[in-house]
Amino acid sequence: MSLIFILLGTFFLLAFLGVPIAISLGVASGIGMLTAGVSVSGIAQRMFAGVDSFSYLAIPMFMLAGKLMEYGGISARIVQVAKILCAKVRGGLAITSIVACSFFAALSGSAPATVSAIGGIMYPEMLKDGYDEEFAGGMISVAGNLGPLIPPSILMVTIGVCTGVSISDMFLGGIVIGILLAAVFCLTAYVICRRRNYGGSGQTYSSKEKWRIFWSAMPALGMPIIILGGIYSGLFTPTEAAAIAVFYGIIVSAFVYRNMGMKDFLHVLSASASSTASILFLVANAHIFSYLLSSEQIPQKLAILMTSLTTNPTIIMFLIMIVLLIAGCFLDNAVAVILLTPIFVNVVQAMNIDICYFGVFLVFVLAIGQVTPPVGLCLFVACDIGKVSIEKVSREVLPYVGGLIVTAILLVLFPPEIGTWLPSLTKMA
Repeated sequence: MSLIFILLGTFFLLAFLGVPIAISLGVASGIGMLTAGVSVSGIAQRMFAGVDSFSYLAIPMFMLAGKLMEYGGISARIVQVAKILCAKVRGGLAITSIVACSFFAALSGSAPATVSAIGGIMYPEMLKDGYDEEFAGGMISVAGNLGPLIPPSILMVTIGVCTGVSISDMFLGGIVIGILLAAVFCLTAYVICRRRNYGGSGQTYSSKEKWRIFWSAMPALGMPIIILGGIYSGLFTPTEAAAIAVFYGIIVSAFVYRNMGMKDFLHVLSASASSTASILFLVANAHIFSYLLSSEQIPQKLAILMTSLTTNPTIIMFLIMIVLLIAGCFLDNAVAVILLTPIFVNVVQAMNIDICYFGVFLVFVLAIGQVTPPVGLCLFVACDIGKVSIEKVSREVLPYVGGLIVTAILLVLFPPEIGTWLPSLTKMA
């Protein structure tokens, strides 16, 4: 147990001092490995083993695909389609932003990327239409939570690697819950807009304009159809789909929309490489951390402890939900997934809970932490876009967080049907 005290003590001390999480994990894990008598070369080998998975190739590819969308004019055209769909609805621009985030999330798989891309476009438009800046920032920050849920999802790829569960099945489960979440966000935004008398977008479109916008957006809308259709039809794996997404994004951005020159492409490559390096460095360090926890049988001991308290799967899921809600407030989603998945998977298996359902549930509950301080990455991105204080934006996200928690409770009370019925249908077919 002394190893665990050294490991956790070092990690929390460094994190408290403000050291980046990835480095805190690496230093704590390195000290733990040296304490256990592992050589420096052994530490490097263990780090390499942590990222030595074919499925992880999807991460840099989907990162690159998301950047191509942002800089290649694909996301802008998707937003135009969303505006047409919601133009005449009360609070139309707010609902437009949520719909646009749903489309973008289906291609980027990243919550911060979704907030940054859609927020940069929609935030100024909402201010022009009379929306309060704190409402606009709060609404966009919570809409970005669709990123990790609607496939392709980088977090689901990571969970699939950790548990061995089908990534395609989790993607399908994420579609159902992502649509449910989008509906909850739209309803909440609509109610708030009616109470505060926010109008529609104030913009009308002629039939000719609608046809022109839809026609222009066809190549952009073809991206999720090709990717998801290819995965679920069995033509290619999620990793192969990521590579195809990049190829398709380059063709559409450079040759169809002609929004991307060589300078823009080099910037996209640089930004994607930087984001990928950060994620994989985190994964490598977290793998050592998880390995040390497993060597001390912490996951097994926790599973025994929780199952000794109760044998009711519903109560177990409620306990896990509380832990995830707390963890999401303090840990980045990627960190939480890598650290907690190996721990809780033993508990879930002992309760005969569907692993695919649990993977989707894990991503959903942790996503709530993206809009709750002190970490709240989406919250900070939205504040940076609108130059609004975090205190004001935090108040605006409370109704949405309430909706998120209610949805999480429903997922606990009605498992696993909500998250697994669509994957089961594909298997029956």
